[in-house]
Amino acid sequence: MWRGEPGRDELGRTGYELFVGALSVLSLVNLVLLAALHDPGTQRVVQVLGLLLSVVFLVDFLVRLVRAPSRSRYFWREFGWADLLASLPFTQVKILRVFRLVAVLRLLRRYGRRDIGRRLAADPASSALLALLLLGILVLEFGSLAVWQIERDVAGANILTPGDALWYVVETMSTVGYGDQYPVSTAGRVLGATIIVVGVGIFGTLTGYLANLFLSRPRKVDDDEAETVGIEEARRQLAQLEALLAQQREALARLERSLPRT
Repeated sequence: MWRGEPGRDELGRTGYELFVGALSVLSLVNLVLLAALHDPGTQRVVQVLGLLLSVVFLVDFLVRLVRAPSRSRYFWREFGWADLLASLPFTQVKILRVFRLVAVLRLLRRYGRRDIGRRLAADPASSALLALLLLGILVLEFGSLAVWQIERDVAGANILTPGDALWYVVETMSTVGYGDQYPVSTAGRVLGATIIVVGVGIFGTLTGYLANLFLSRPRKVDDDEAETVGIEEARRQLAQLEALLAQQREALARLERSLPRT
């Protein structure tokens, strides 16, 4: 359905819609940062994260295209072409991501906070995972900018470029910690500890979510296996009935022997 009239299918994926909407806001904020800040280091970090967001939006477009009941209707009448253009890593078309933000706002206004809150609470694992992924992306971008600003002028620092800061945040969030880049200031170490906690939370939640997903998935059986299982179940029930009938015959025989003969 078009953005102005979100359907129940979108409401059923409320967490995902809010996640994409939040990324749209971040993308628009990055456009403002690129226009307002002329620092080459800041622009480099924002551009790298912009490429990551472009990949996410491209995957989002492909998912919507595959799931659409009518692909041509989605692409032309429901402005799927805008989603496609907005996923491209070009500054001139990123403004089209405002369409996704408008869709989320209309979703919130149409169904209300309580209904959407119940939808989020109905699937807490997915909601928590998406929230942590969003937090991870925010920490990756603004954590890199913060670490670089804090460490670049500190004596003895080894995080001297935006690339160093971005690499440090990536390896810290992943809990790998090669030790080639590390903060030396107190503020940098506090920030690094926060990044470690966020990384542990993301990967711990992801592991639990995947485990729950695979363990709770029902096992599919083919027709032959289902027929075999049905025959075995029928044989088991028949054997139980025969055993019960034999017990009843034996009970009747005992009752006849116990009756007085006339």
